[in-house]
Amino acid sequence: MNTIYEFVTGPLAWLAWLAFIAGCAWRLAGMYKLAKSKDTSSMAFMSWKYSLRSIAHWLTPFATLGWRKNPALTVATFLFHVLIFAVPIFLTAHVMLWDQFFGISFPAIPDPIGDYLTILVIALCVFFAVRRLQDPNVRYITKKADWIALAIVFAPFLTGFLAFRQILDYDTMIILHIVAGEIMLVAIPWTRLSHMVFAVFTRSYMGSEFGGVRHARDW
Repeated sequence: MNTIYEFVTGPLAWLAWLAFIAGCAWRLAGMYKLAKSKDTSSMAFMSWKYSLRSIAHWLTPFATLGWRKNPALTVATFLFHVLIFAVPIFLTAHVMLWDQFFGISFPAIPDPIGDYLTILVIALCVFFAVRRLQDPNVRYITKKADWIALAIVFAPFLTGFLAFRQILDYDTMIILHIVAGEIMLVAIPWTRLSHMVFAVFTRSYMGSEFGGVRHARDW
């Protein structure tokens, strides 16, 4: 078991980071090439002013019409996106890994708070799954890729919770937790999770087009 742990926290972890960085770079290069070949004019109207204005509005809760239409969903969505970044980065055990592998050290979330936030992420995953099943409009547009993306996010938080609470076999759970996190990292450039990285470019394009060309708001 120690050999497996050393492998998943060593070579496999570095491979996952390499795949994540290379995948993001490949997708960004492909997006740029596609934009130049299919919509060359878009490069001319890209604007820092309108890009940042659009991004700021869409990152502010209830600043857009869409966010104001469903307050409960807005709160759940913002909490979910903040926590799936904050919890993996600031958990005590993860901060120790950042320091061990990258020489980066910063304050950590206390373990009890991290535990409750993990439970909240798990609950939000269940909330979004139930919504996809019960809301006819959401169910109609839900594809297999959406379920896969939700499962990829759900897995590392569930296994991390089980490992922290020492439910089932700890050694097995911690290894599954690490592997699930690495799968999520590798999957980001190639699944619906890619919006975690690329949404800023999409929003910049939309903001620039609406602000600089249509002279309208995109929120």
